[in-house]
Amino acid sequence: MGILDASPRVRAAALTAPPFLYTLLLLAFPLGAVILISFMTQQGVALDTTFTTANYQRIATEPIFGALIGRSLLVASLVTLVTVVLAYPVAYYVSFHVRPERKALWLFIITIPFWTSYLIRVFLWRIILGFNGVVNTALVSLGIVDEPLTFILYNLNSVIITLAHAYAVFAILPIYVALEKIDRSLLEAAQDLGENRLTTFLRVTLPLSIPGVVGALLIVFIPVIGDYVTPELMGGPGGRVAANMIQIQFLQLNNWPLGAALALVVMMVVGLVAALFGLVFFRWLRRRA
Repeated sequence: MGILDASPRVRAAALTAPPFLYTLLLLAFPLGAVILISFMTQQGVALDTTFTTANYQRIATEPIFGALIGRSLLVASLVTLVTVVLAYPVAYYVSFHVRPERKALWLFIITIPFWTSYLIRVFLWRIILGFNGVVNTALVSLGIVDEPLTFILYNLNSVIITLAHAYAVFAILPIYVALEKIDRSLLEAAQDLGENRLTTFLRVTLPLSIPGVVGALLIVFIPVIGDYVTPELMGGPGGRVAANMIQIQFLQLNNWPLGAALALVVMMVVGLVAALFGLVFFRWLRRRA
């Protein structure tokens, strides 16, 4: 008897088995390996498989790890805030002011910069923000400053600017989808009841688009806190975050257990932040229901 002739449960199991095994192979097994390695110690080029919590104790007691995790949260929060604040007007304009037949073209244009390599875009920002870059050259030529600015590169400012651009499209699209789902008759009804454009936006459009904003916040925050390429290239010594320390432990110091433990700690911190954020959001939804 073939799969097509089997019961619905057998057919469902046959259809879900490949993606389940794929997910298990690429996500569950690597995560399990990281968890196991985090309770080991590095002895030269070999791993001492004796169970120990020394790596977690070191992370909890040495101030540098707490400082890096705190800086990671700060950078991720600022990048997320800047990205969403700048993405909302773009998504709003495309949704409400662009003709329907041209919306697909606008979305196509928005995504074009992200067809190029991530590294190329980071290096372009180094050219733009550099000591002799586009921004400083323009400011000096216009007489706005006497000498090139030094605080816009190789620090947290440049990291935030670059990451906000890198993840902009991931904030624009979910907000745009939420705005597209808003029934335009609700806006007309609000204006018929005496609301102006500003109050209509604040009382109708913005609340109804909150699910898209929340999605954008999470979509940006979670990958940003794990990004180590941009802080490495744009942040300089003072712009490194926890992800850079994880990279150093794995690739330079050959201390896989400590790197694995730090990665899991960061993962738990991100999960806790996301859970608290989700709890606040669902409570807000209940109050509005």
